[in-house]
Amino acid sequence: MSQERYNPQDIEQKWQRRWADEHAFDCDHNSDKPKYYLLEMFPYPSGNIHMGHVRNYSIGDVMARCKRMQGFNVLHPMGWDAFGLPAENAAIKHRTHPAKWTYANIDNMRAQLRRLGYSYDWRREVATCRPEYYRWEQLFFLRLLEKGLAYRKKAPQNWCPSCHTVLANEQVIDGLCWRCDSRVEQKDLTQWFLRITAYGDELLQDLSKLEGGWPDRVIAMQRNWIGKSTGAAIRFALEKPAATAEGEEASFIEVFTTRPDTVFGVSFVTLAPEHPLVESLIAGYDKADEVRAFVTRIRNMDRLERQSDTLEKEGVFTGAYVVHPFTGERVPIWLGNFVLADYGTGAVMGVPAHDQRDFDFARKYGLPVRVVIQPRGERLDPDAMTEAYTGEGVMTHSGQFDGVPNVDGKAAVAAELERQGKGRATTQFRLRDWNISRQRYWGAPIPVVYCEQCGMVPEKEENLPVLLPLDAQVRDDGKSPLPELDSFARCVCPKCGGPARRETDTLDTFVESSWYPARYTSARKDDAPFDMEALNYWMPVDQYVGGVEHAILHLLYSRFFTKALRDLGFYPPHLDEPFTRLLTQGMVLKDGGKMSKSKGNIVAPADMIEKYGADTVRLFCLFAAPPERDFDWSDSGIEGSYRFLQRVWRLFEESRDRLSPLKACGATADDAAAGEARALRRKEHLTVKKVSEDMQPERSQFNTAISAVMELVNAMYLAREKMGRSEAENRVFSSAMASVLTLLAPFTPHLCDELWERMGHDGLLLNETWPAWDEAALAQDTVTIALQVNGKLRGTIEAPAGADKAALEELARADANVLRHTDGLTVRKVIVVPGKLVNIVAN
Repeated sequence: MSQERYNPQDIEQKWQRRWADEHAFDCDHNSDKPKYYLLEMFPYPSGNIHMGHVRNYSIGDVMARCKRMQGFNVLHPMGWDAFGLPAENAAIKHRTHPAKWTYANIDNMRAQLRRLGYSYDWRREVATCRPEYYRWEQLFFLRLLEKGLAYRKKAPQNWCPSCHTVLANEQVIDGLCWRCDSRVEQKDLTQWFLRITAYGDELLQDLSKLEGGWPDRVIAMQRNWIGKSTGAAIRFALEKPAATAEGEEASFIEVFTTRPDTVFGVSFVTLAPEHPLVESLIAGYDKADEVRAFVTRIRNMDRLERQSDTLEKEGVFTGAYVVHPFTGERVPIWLGNFVLADYGTGAVMGVPAHDQRDFDFARKYGLPVRVVIQPRGERLDPDAMTEAYTGEGVMTHSGQFDGVPNVDGKAAVAAELERQGKGRATTQFRLRDWNISRQRYWGAPIPVVYCEQCGMVPEKEENLPVLLPLDAQVRDDGKSPLPELDSFARCVCPKCGGPARRETDTLDTFVESSWYPARYTSARKDDAPFDMEALNYWMPVDQYVGGVEHAILHLLYSRFFTKALRDLGFYPPHLDEPFTRLLTQGMVLKDGGKMSKSKGNIVAPADMIEKYGADTVRLFCLFAAPPERDFDWSDSGIEGSYRFLQRVWRLFEESRDRLSPLKACGATADDAAAGEARALRRKEHLTVKKVSEDMQPERSQFNTAISAVMELVNAMYLAREKMGRSEAENRVFSSAMASVLTLLAPFTPHLCDELWERMGHDGLLLNETWPAWDEAALAQDTVTIALQVNGKLRGTIEAPAGADKAALEELARADANVLRHTDGLTVRKVIVVPGKLVNIVAN
């Protein structure tokens, strides 16, 4: 009988058309089934998908398809993170408009994703650059502004000279721009911020809700970034009042410390070089120019380097003093490269004896070291100390607190400072407010105007969206054209009707990606951002899939937005977290390195699909390694996956005359009465059990699941040669074939739907119920027992499952190999491990 060859190109396009025609992946919130929202991080539309995309989306698709078959109502959408620097820079490079570039890339990438057969509900597709999307973002901004969660201030900002825009702290990696690797500078700019710090406590506390669902390292990264510290704010009165940059007069400097118990050990106060009082403090100082030079040099240092424990401490005296809040002593004010303006108050108290950083600084510049915490049973000599003492002890040289254990002294000192009006107990976060202003064109306009009469005025909600003008011409140098585009910048004040100018900064693209999962639940709604009924049904996302590189930026911002929009009434009250479970997939490498054009090690998915088919590409990406691990692309590896699918196809074709349309695990125990049939049925049910367990979200071990199916296919090839062709035996073989196709369907859906149809079934495998194994079918009739003589393997026997020790010893003593190796010896002892081995000790 002639056999048809496996032709993935024809098969895959056939089934993609069928799925589209039947709306196979559409879903609705009006369902009695339990819901499951599966989401992968949406892509920036660069023009072509890469292997990292394929792996990410294949992982998600397997989970989505499996959940459908397990009886869930699955939401699995796709969209485009379409605003931002990458698209604008690429458009400039290719001398086209960002909109034209972006929409063409979306069309191309959508076609590529469709070609891979992913089970997306394309009716819900969104693109963040479309007005129907960002109009709601502008509404959120206005409500955040109204509640004081959005605000404007002037402060030193991270400035990328190549991208001509500011960057959030999280977007500066080792002192470089996260997009173009240019050295980031510091600039004083007035910018828009979101008050993410208002949710610092909740963001930290709610990490406990994610334990068990998120990777431990991601939770740890978020916890460290939020960086909660408990201590005291202490006011050191200025010896002379100083003026701020805004002209206001300051009479004190406030420091934050986690060690108020050491306040009597202060010998200097250190300010960040960016501190707003610096210029006033050095006025009239004969070394003011030296201080200014230090400020300029340190401001442009890498922020992370300035926080490093290995940083060489540098400083300069300002010539100014503060007054100690308890002793009245004059304390010199220094500037230090290790103090940041946006952490705490931008000022720290120097206690060299009990802080290693301060100790190093004091020894370098000859500042006093004063011991105010003595360890019990010891006496520290400040002149002999080679490092700071940071342990517990008793307060000394601390006035009224002498003799108080320092752990109790922390609260006691804070309370006394508060009584005197010189400080208070407080909590500080490492987390900084989120800078959302970007000085680029391709982004969502910020909906405010500036009027000479009224000042800053929010746009009226009925005037939204404030449209980004598509007739703007991008500039070769990357600077935004919006400030010079009068048709956009000139406008009417919403308050007084007089002439005004629009804000020409645009929103950081991370704003768009902070709420997109919610928009998918009602993507076509045009009179509100969400259908509350749909949002309440679908959210939170049950499983999120994406790269660990977003552990801080995107995930933290999404968590903040969820809490803020909940409190603004856009989200239901119960929605505290956006993502219940998180899977962070590893990278696809080539020759040990990350794939990149510059390295010339790109493997194009389109080329692989053309050569091997989408099913093979999907299968290899999932079989090569566990999802969370990196894997190195291998030509032999994808060839192996292709051979396996050919092997499945060939097994089906060569066995068609014995196959009937049974479902997975459809053969009964009566069908499997014969030995080979019983063994195959047992292997089938073992495989279903193994794959089902590996596919659970808490495991997601797709590589071992695929391996188990491969073993079942091997068993079917062997069993086919030994089994008879009775109707019962053919039913067992058909059941095993159905299980192979059903278990493989989430991984290689085109091949499996094709063979399922050829097997005589109606309908799609996607709509089949996930198979259930029978525990009784897992029982073994016989087990293999290893036979040892004096610990050396001398053979094996088949014994009835459940045979006791006496029976196994009797069988072992009768074995020819055992008799040969014990001939002439006296058996001294017999060790029996039921179900495994018998060891005969003889001499």
